[in-house]
Amino acid sequence: MDTVILIPARYASTRYPGKPLAVLTGPDGTKTLIQRSWEAAMAVPEADAVFVATDDARIAEAARGFGAEVIMTSEDCRNGTERCADALARGGLSPELVVNLQGDAPLTPHWFLSDLIAAMRRDETLDAATPVLRCDPETLSMFLEDRKNDRVGGTTAVFDAGQNALYFSKEVIPYTGGKSFDPGAVPVFHHVGVYAYRPRALTAYGQWAEGPLEKLEGLEQLRFLENGAKLKCVEVDAKGRLFWELNNPEDIARIEKVLNA
Repeated sequence: MDTVILIPARYASTRYPGKPLAVLTGPDGTKTLIQRSWEAAMAVPEADAVFVATDDARIAEAARGFGAEVIMTSEDCRNGTERCADALARGGLSPELVVNLQGDAPLTPHWFLSDLIAAMRRDETLDAATPVLRCDPETLSMFLEDRKNDRVGGTTAVFDAGQNALYFSKEVIPYTGGKSFDPGAVPVFHHVGVYAYRPRALTAYGQWAEGPLEKLEGLEQLRFLENGAKLKCVEVDAKGRLFWELNNPEDIARIEKVLNA
């Protein structure tokens, strides 16, 4: 297999226990978050296979119920990247590319993953890459609203002139000072919770200890930066759609609004 999509999902989330089984209602009816994330992955034409990677029997049962293939992983996995590495080993998989689609992102358009895969195929020196999306004024206001209400919401990213990540944060970076911006000119980039890795990058990741910044922010991708590894940011285009992840119970209404628009 050339490209495999793994959807890491755990039940024991600190901020939102049971999140993968949260129910979202759209024009196609009521479905769990994990099912909508799986359907998003299945729409990616470059994927040779899609697996749900979990350590929880309830998530596994639900996933098999809607037709997903499941790889059971260790309970010791601390984040999605570790779970992907574990799933790769336990599933006996040997693809050229592994794509990690977080199980809380049902609004991820298939072309986000296609663009990410294309970037990895264009440059074989890339070990890992992740999409970033320039915020529009509405999305920036959602970020600022979450922080004002002391909610940990989406993640922002800053990167250098070569599109290599400099930092990721749950805070809104860079600081905008309450300024207003025209659509297409907002200097804040929303980090899309998707990653593409070559297997060697997953092997290296598993050998690194969890760093202080990763612990503080609760962001697994900072482990690459704390160990001097490059993580390429690939800018994607939402094509007029609103993109948001399910981070808190309050996000259900936001996502359902988009599903039903």
